[in-house]
Amino acid sequence: MTALPALQADPPPLPDAPARVDVGGVVFDVLTQDASEDYLIQTAQAGRGGWVITANLDHARRAVQEEEYGEMCREADLVLADGMPLVWAAKLQGTPLPERVAGSAMTEPLARKAAAAGLSLYLLGGTEGTAEEAAQILRQRCPELHIAGTYCPPFGFEKDAEQMAFIRRELERARPAIVYVALGSPKQERLIRELRAQHPQAWFIGIGISLSFLTGEVSRAPRWMQATGLEWVHRLAQEPKRLFRRYIVDGLPYAAKLLGGACLRRIRGVPQRA
Repeated sequence: MTALPALQADPPPLPDAPARVDVGGVVFDVLTQDASEDYLIQTAQAGRGGWVITANLDHARRAVQEEEYGEMCREADLVLADGMPLVWAAKLQGTPLPERVAGSAMTEPLARKAAAAGLSLYLLGGTEGTAEEAAQILRQRCPELHIAGTYCPPFGFEKDAEQMAFIRRELERARPAIVYVALGSPKQERLIRELRAQHPQAWFIGIGISLSFLTGEVSRAPRWMQATGLEWVHRLAQEPKRLFRRYIVDGLPYAAKLLGGACLRRIRGVPQRA
């Protein structure tokens, strides 16, 4: 008697797309950190990937002032509010976001959920040696996690055709479900934009300096500073020369404009649902 072929299980259904709101000209997804992580895991299990931008105040400012960055935010599949001023502005205008969702806060919890779901992770970027050290830490804390690979490209890699080809080959070899891209903004977004079409099954997440937070190379602000919107003060104290313009010259005036605009939109009753 001829054996019947084994039936293949259908992939799980895609989760419903989250609601979205416009905050100062940037459209954000209305998700908590936990819900964001679950959304990524569920869509990855269904065989679909995408692009996540965790946008802080500086990202939001550039999205409305710089055409290229604005386009990238519009192209991303998820845009999450990684900044308390953005959360405050959303609440002031009457379309609240549930909480701040920081890429650095997602790094380890998302890796744990990926391990539980049998999904692989690739670490791309960071300073020399940081990605591999971060991988070792994640393996120690979550032994069942499959890290498909790590790579720290050298300075100027984006202008080197051989380096770009190597990164493409690496991801094709590894075929990860999730890729952490830790290169800083906008370099990480530009790289994701280049790579994502070749890997529609993978989620690409720009996480900036988060691998250095994980390894302890850079200390993160205390929780009370994160919760009160003062993490930027901690970061400014660590790198005053590099961050003074971002936080003081550009950031503070833009935050005031954003919050003031949110109040006006609430008074005028301007709808901000996207």
